[in-house]
Amino acid sequence: MTVTFLGTGTSQGVPVIACNCEVCQSTDKRDNRLRTSILIETDDKTIVVDSGPDFRCQLLREKVKDLDAVLFTHEHKDHIAGLDDIRPFNYLLHKVIDVYATERVQTALKREFHYIFAETKYHGLPQINLHTVHNGADFKIGESTIIPIEIMHHLLPITGYRIGGFTYITDAKTISDESFEKIKGTKVLVINALQIEPHISHFTLNEAIAFAQQVGAQTTYLTHISHNLGLHDDVEKDLPSNIKLAYDGLKIEL
Repeated sequence: MTVTFLGTGTSQGVPVIACNCEVCQSTDKRDNRLRTSILIETDDKTIVVDSGPDFRCQLLREKVKDLDAVLFTHEHKDHIAGLDDIRPFNYLLHKVIDVYATERVQTALKREFHYIFAETKYHGLPQINLHTVHNGADFKIGESTIIPIEIMHHLLPITGYRIGGFTYITDAKTISDESFEKIKGTKVLVINALQIEPHISHFTLNEAIAFAQQVGAQTTYLTHISHNLGLHDDVEKDLPSNIKLAYDGLKIEL
C-alpha cells in the first residue's frame, strides 16, 4: 500500500492575503501546505480521504490517473469542498465513484452539492454511489477492510480510518478509550497537530506527540498543520525520532 499526502495544511490560522512572515515566504516546498487530504493506493483500489478546496490542484500535481472511492472524515468545507472535481474520473474512466460518509456528513453533501442528488439529472454531473459509514461497523473497499474510528472534534463527532497497520486521524481533540482500542497496534499513525498554542477543537503539537507516544506506532506523521506551527525544519528537528512532520507530496510505503 502506498500513501501520498495530497495536503497537510488547514484553513485554521492561514493568512488569506499577502503575508511577509517566514512561513509564507519560505522557499522550502515542505512549508507550502494545501488543505489536508491523502491518497491511498492498494493492490486493487485507489482511495482518497477528504476532498477539500485544493483537491483539483492536488490531483493534477500528483498526476492521479485513477480513483475508486472517497472517504469523508467530516463535513467542514476544508474537507468536502472539492467533491465536484471527481467529474473527470467519471468521464474519462467511465466509472461511478463510491463515496463513504456518515449520515450527518451525507446531509451536508446533499446540501452543498444538491445538484448531484437532484431527481432531474443533466449531462456531466458527478456520478457517485453513496455509502453510509457507521462507526463500529467495518466495511470493505475491494480487498481492503476499512475500520471507522469515532473521534471528537470539540463537540463534533468525526471519523478516522484504519486500514491494516495504517491509521489516519485528522481534526482530533479527544479520543475515547473505545476508539483508542481500535488504534492500538497501528504501525503507521497519521494525526493532526494544528499549532503550539492551545486550541478548542484540535490537538496542539504537544498533545499530538503525547498521543503518538501513547499509541506507540513505529512511525507517526503529523498533519493538518496550520500557518502558526512554524517552519518545517524548525519543528521537525525537535521531534522524537519516530515522529515526523508530514508535507504535501510525501509518499510512504506500507
